[in-house]
Amino acid sequence: MLIKTCLSIASPAGCGARLSVLIFHRVFATPDPIFPDEMHATRFDEVCGWLKSWFNVLPLDAAVTRLKTGTLPARAACITFDDGYADNHDVALPLLKKHGLSATFFIATGFLDGGRMWNDTVIESVRLTKLGKVDFGELGCYLVNTPGEKAVAISALIGKIKYLPVAARLANAQFIADAAQVVPPDDLMMTSAQIKAMRQAGMQIGAHTVSHPILARLSDELARSEIKGSKDTLEQLLGERIGLFAYPNGKPGEDYTPASVDVVKGLSFDAAVSTQWGASGNGDDVFQIKRFTPWDRSRTGFCLRLFTNFART
Repeated sequence: MLIKTCLSIASPAGCGARLSVLIFHRVFATPDPIFPDEMHATRFDEVCGWLKSWFNVLPLDAAVTRLKTGTLPARAACITFDDGYADNHDVALPLLKKHGLSATFFIATGFLDGGRMWNDTVIESVRLTKLGKVDFGELGCYLVNTPGEKAVAISALIGKIKYLPVAARLANAQFIADAAQVVPPDDLMMTSAQIKAMRQAGMQIGAHTVSHPILARLSDELARSEIKGSKDTLEQLLGERIGLFAYPNGKPGEDYTPASVDVVKGLSFDAAVSTQWGASGNGDDVFQIKRFTPWDRSRTGFCLRLFTNFART
């Protein structure tokens, strides 16, 4: 009761409301030994319970409308997922339904039906390699015997190719797979049928580009093609208009620019989300809605970090 009272003070109803939007990516069925801090089923179940207890969790489109009109309820929150991982359907969806919660899933459409994101090529190549040490040429040489060593190698490799042009990123990711002597799995992302099932279960679907590029590195024409391509594919798949968008990576000024925002507006989206920390208030730009997720494992720590997020601007 005390937590809800404090949250109501930090995020009251009406024009003074602050919208908390939480962002997730994967929800593993069991804890991942390489990434032990990543979300998994048991922890997500717990987090869903906290959110259900503390917040008024709304569909994102309804929250955006009420944010603009100053009619949000106290303790307003939304749940979002980026990229379109298969575990969103297999693991997260049953837990959301268990708690009676809605969420919005932003889909990078180029990876549907057997595709794989470049970073997952890197992750799974290092995860699955049978080698104890791998020489990745100009990208470095790494020990990969233990989960800890694999985590160090993955972080370093992703950091070195993350901001390369799309073609160069893909080429480097494939080089890493070849050097690790691994054929990465092709079932990490959702299928078209799973996207339809998510929508039929009451979840919302949003666009997230086709190939998950860094929009700030693209021309306006290419950015428009990426964003529109994702929107068009999802609209054709679901037979309905797609009004929500998430910027890949999502850091303002680094991953997308004001020109990117203009492209999104020009394609008749209703709102878009970033990864800038904070909670959005009445009058804030609904094409740059803030998102944040506390990483604390304890109930108290999770709650306290939520409170600090209200103080960010």
